Amino acid sequence: MVHFGIGVSTAVAATEETLRLAVQVDRAGLDLVTVSDHPYYADRLDAYAEIGVLLGRTERVSGLVSVTNLPTRHAPMLARTVTSLSALTGGRIVLGMGVGGLWDDIARLGVTKLTPGQAVRAFEEGIRLVKLLGGGGEPVTFDGEFYQVTDLTPATEKTPPVWTGSVGPKSLAVTGRVADGWMPGHAADWLSERYRTSRPVIDEAAAGAGRDPGEIATVYNFPGRITAEPLKKTRADDGRWIGGSPDQWIEELTGAVLDHGAAGFVLFGPGGSTPDEVAAARWAEEIAPAVRKAVAK
Repeated sequence: MVHFGIGVSTAVAATEETLRLAVQVDRAGLDLVTVSDHPYYADRLDAYAEIGVLLGRTERVSGLVSVTNLPTRHAPMLARTVTSLSALTGGRIVLGMGVGGLWDDIARLGVTKLTPGQAVRAFEEGIRLVKLLGGGGEPVTFDGEFYQVTDLTPATEKTPPVWTGSVGPKSLAVTGRVADGWMPGHAADWLSERYRTSRPVIDEAAAGAGRDPGEIATVYNFPGRITAEPLKKTRADDGRWIGGSPDQWIEELTGAVLDHGAAGFVLFGPGGSTPDEVAAARWAEEIAPAVRKAVAK
């Protein structure tokens, strides 16, 4: 399955437009609605409060916090949050996980600042613990470096798939060992140097852990313009995707799936902005169905 999603705003001032856009793309058949997680900014909505409301307003689309700011969300409580959302929505949730990048901002919330090495170790512990706390089974006792739980009964609801936003080699290796998907940082795509140097780290770590690297999906945040007419150039001089007509998008994304193993795409506007209703309609009603059809052939 190829996932098609859209990134929506977390701005408090854009709440009405965000709700309207989520309902629009749900009815049009998209798979994902994603939001970012920056709880230290007062003008942003809390990511999980927003996802909960968006899922309550929709019927088919899954929600993804891309990515959860793990240092600010205690892993055992995060496990309860996502398994609860899964139970409430019939499984319409994917768990995005991140190491935490803006540590000066994170520390303003009163969270103890970790070194890069500590942050990666906490990231791996957090993913492992969240997975243990879903799917039923015997009570869990976990005595880690950063998380400790005692005789805690897992939720009966299965833990959702875990997709990471890993960037550095150590966190990429964590993705290979314990995650189910990867969303390359900085909107890097399948032709980028970041992808070419990062994906092998994931694959090597997965193989070392006895896992099939092919089972770890790569899903791309993919910004660009959707234009009525074709563009002469769809990529900038530095290789970045600019956009183009629906036919140009269809050709590009079909090649990404068939030639590069892409498992999904989340649309953003230029510069990472929220797509408008016209772009969202072209994405959901023209581009996504055509790529699905081409890939199915």
